[in-house]
Amino acid sequence: MVRLLRTPISVLTVSDILTSQCKTCVACSKNIHQSASRHDWHETCEFDAFQSGHCSGTMSNVSENIQKQIGLDPGYYTIPKCRANLLKYTPKREDLPSRSMTDSFTTAILPLSSSSYRERYVNHLRRVRMGRLMEELDLFAVWICHRHTNVPTLPKGIPLPYIFVTVLVESVEFSNCNNILAYEDLSLCGHVSWTGMTSMEITIYMQQNFRTVLKAIFVMVARNATNTAAAPINPLSPANEKEESCYKDSVKRYKARKAKQSRTVLYTRPTIEDEKLMFEIFKRTQGTKPQNMYNLELPSNCRWMSESNHSTLLRAFPDNRNVHNHIFGGFVLRTAVEISSITACIYAGGRPLIECISDVAFYSPLKVNSFIKLTAYVVYTYKRYIQLLTIVEVLHENSTTHTTTNSLFLIYKAERNVQEVLPTTYQESLCYINGRNKFRAFQKLRRDRLINLKKFQKTRKSGEQ
Repeated sequence: MVRLLRTPISVLTVSDILTSQCKTCVACSKNIHQSASRHDWHETCEFDAFQSGHCSGTMSNVSENIQKQIGLDPGYYTIPKCRANLLKYTPKREDLPSRSMTDSFTTAILPLSSSSYRERYVNHLRRVRMGRLMEELDLFAVWICHRHTNVPTLPKGIPLPYIFVTVLVESVEFSNCNNILAYEDLSLCGHVSWTGMTSMEITIYMQQNFRTVLKAIFVMVARNATNTAAAPINPLSPANEKEESCYKDSVKRYKARKAKQSRTVLYTRPTIEDEKLMFEIFKRTQGTKPQNMYNLELPSNCRWMSESNHSTLLRAFPDNRNVHNHIFGGFVLRTAVEISSITACIYAGGRPLIECISDVAFYSPLKVNSFIKLTAYVVYTYKRYIQLLTIVEVLHENSTTHTTTNSLFLIYKAERNVQEVLPTTYQESLCYINGRNKFRAFQKLRRDRLINLKKFQKTRKSGEQ
């Protein structure tokens, strides 16, 4: 969920360049195809088809605009302001007009060229903090939901009777993140790419110097003003052939998400191939005394999964809350990425780079007074790649119970081959298989992108001729 109540970062230092930056952001989305041949990584994007010319300013402006639209008053209250009076303005589905992808398309700037803005987004090595970028992606996704929503029956001056909640981050694919400059502006571009009755898929690209550095797919859900029930949203109606093509791809992703829910390896019986792999790992760890199955021996150049995890405890504070005093999803994403990065660094013995985040699930909200436990597990390795599973739990006050609120998978790439991680229990073996499946999906994604890049370059070359 979006961070609504953060202290706005001053944009006075960038006010003189904001107008030109918006033009740059628009030009960036138009010229991405022209710059593709200069870079190894390229995702054929649809911005030239959806370009609306709309720029939302800086990400601080985006935060302010969201607060204004939902009628958020400044200040922290232990009991949130009642919004029940807005329930009568919740529209019916049939009263909502269709919207195109161009209607929600917008751009925004992270002005890292401003020294006063930059400090929040860099680490001690003067590289961009990837966790901070995840916060901004979550905020931007909510803003796109606002731009898609059009309620003709809402009286003028009445706050929008909606709350938009992040329920899933399907994927965030990074490209050459080591080359993202901490002193050059980043631009975000995105739009709604699919809608259901109450949910939306948001596609976002982040670019720097006419180069795409990441692509993200968010799934958001619309809730009513009091966050007590789902709320209907405007249907999406593709306006042209390119929007129709993008919509078809989004429908495929939706169907894949539905199918994935029913075949999660942790809740279904392992396949014959999986069981064979589990037995092979078991034999490898028997060592020289196979008659004692409890006396496991670690093969050379390997590590136990049980010893390859790290945890941290955090306490939530009001500056990380939304309008209902729940912790926003961007904060969860940032902290989860940061504990994962620490775990990957310790495992690799260096500073591996993040390659992909996938299947970020939001199971239940976190209250503002929560104790939060984050644990990152190394669940699979392959050559230079490290696959992690990070779990977020809430520790209830005056109780010993834990409740899992989030889970996410992350892939890092080290400078050299890493040691193989091996499970010792049945549960760890299932996590190992699940991690291997996630990594294989990542490999397929990269292969498909390479194929699309070759097709794009071939089409572009034939067009020039």
